[in-house]
Amino acid sequence: MAIAFIFCIFLGRFFYIQLIWEDELHYLALDQWTREIPVNAGRGIIVDRNGELIAGNRAQYSIYARANAVEDAEGGAELLSALLNAEKGDLIAKLTDKSKSEIILARRAEKDVIERLAEEEIKGVYYARNDARIYPYGALASQVIGFTAYDRSGTTGIERYYDDYLKGEKGEILFETDLVGVDIGNATAAYRPATDGLNVKLTLDYRIQALAEEVMGAALEETQAKAARAIVLDPTDFSVLAMVNLPSYDLNDIPRNDIATLNALSRNCLVSDIYEPGSTFKIVTAAANIEEGLRGNPKALPLNYVFSSSRTRSVDGTTIRCWSDHKNGKHTNQTLAEALNNSCNPCFVDIALSLGKQTFYDYLAAFHFGRATGIDFSGEGIGLLLPEKTLRDCDFARIAFGQSVAVTPLQLACAAASAINGGYYYAPRLVEEIFSADGSVRQKIQPNLLQRTVSEEASQILSGMLEGVVRDGSGKKAYIEGYRVAGKTGTAQKYENGRIAQGKYVSSFIGYFPASAPRYLALVIIDEPQGTYYGSTVAAPLAKSIFEGIIGIMKVPKEEV
Repeated sequence: MAIAFIFCIFLGRFFYIQLIWEDELHYLALDQWTREIPVNAGRGIIVDRNGELIAGNRAQYSIYARANAVEDAEGGAELLSALLNAEKGDLIAKLTDKSKSEIILARRAEKDVIERLAEEEIKGVYYARNDARIYPYGALASQVIGFTAYDRSGTTGIERYYDDYLKGEKGEILFETDLVGVDIGNATAAYRPATDGLNVKLTLDYRIQALAEEVMGAALEETQAKAARAIVLDPTDFSVLAMVNLPSYDLNDIPRNDIATLNALSRNCLVSDIYEPGSTFKIVTAAANIEEGLRGNPKALPLNYVFSSSRTRSVDGTTIRCWSDHKNGKHTNQTLAEALNNSCNPCFVDIALSLGKQTFYDYLAAFHFGRATGIDFSGEGIGLLLPEKTLRDCDFARIAFGQSVAVTPLQLACAAASAINGGYYYAPRLVEEIFSADGSVRQKIQPNLLQRTVSEEASQILSGMLEGVVRDGSGKKAYIEGYRVAGKTGTAQKYENGRIAQGKYVSSFIGYFPASAPRYLALVIIDEPQGTYYGSTVAAPLAKSIFEGIIGIMKVPKEEV
């Protein structure tokens, strides 16, 4: 019995080694008797919606050595010193350092250096292609595009989010060696080719991006503001046509040695950061009231409702005032359309209190406030929305006109786009498709309808009112002769440490055209402009400039107004 038991143990061990452990032992043996030369995959390129190259590659190489395979360290160092402009002594130390299996001698070597190195055939010294990433337009959309690390893996932006597509798969060349890593003469090399990465086609239009950056750059300088930002969306499917974050930086000259500066300049604040939107948020409040009125909700204020001429409202002992008189030095009765024209805070307080917290918060959820929009980009913020159950009436009243609520610029742009496009809320997207080097499409990123927010009828009514804001109200400086432009201005005070920061404002305007069938929507934000700070005078003209540029680029014909 004992002999049979011992035999079974040996048989089981044999079975384990032959079948279970086989792959691992084979790998260990292969690793011991071979050396590998990596074959790096070509990183995929990034192009805009027109096929214009935004991120590409330039051939560069890494040079490294295996000390165990070096036959003449002195002679090799002599040759390499001239080729690499490096100290001979340092090279000798590296070529004789057998404590490491592989030592990097140079990164980012140019092609001419490699051609000369190949002619010399220095034993134990190898090279591998390791392309450098290049960005033909430098700072264009830098926070959106992002950059790569030294190993060419995506670090930020699109480079990071779509890294699995872009990076490809490395290959290798295997050579047989002896126990100390010296090549075996006449040995056959095994070659496993690399698989190049796939290419990414953006929804961005580089022409609109460059235009918007030029407009916002001039505004940043003129207003001496802290920052200037803009989003341009296609409201029909939420394709992002442009994203501007200024100040910016050149992707070909990344400040890697100054982490604080790099983090600040590379952050896509339009997606990640939050702010109090101010009166631009009234678009959402108006949309909710119009939709509830059409549904027959008795709490909704009718479209022909006339708001009180009182300039103030008192809620929980807090007095909320209109920012100004609006007719011959008087604060008069007004309709919803006139309240939007005049950006009258008390009127929107009336709407919210009438609808009630539950109904209003249902609309905030439908418009994706307090949650992500679903954009294909890392680090998206979700905003700050006070819990409905603990919400005081005075805070609720302020949310109606864009205070006591914080949103990302992207959230606001998407909410406005849904409110005026017939009530369709899509996941915003930055990438249109993934394609291979031969041009074949590997993956098409289709528009993704997430939900409905309001009806087509409510959307059309609201759009007509917002067109009136540009034609007759606070948005007049966005008006373009021959084009139906609509929109809403916003001016919000900033808070620091829970208190109003005196003299610090965010000026904004959100607008779109043609109002009859929106194709281009822009949100413009100027953070802490010096001097004049009203959205009507600071931000609205910038949206007009962007729209005029788009009209020229896209050759948009005039329409009957």
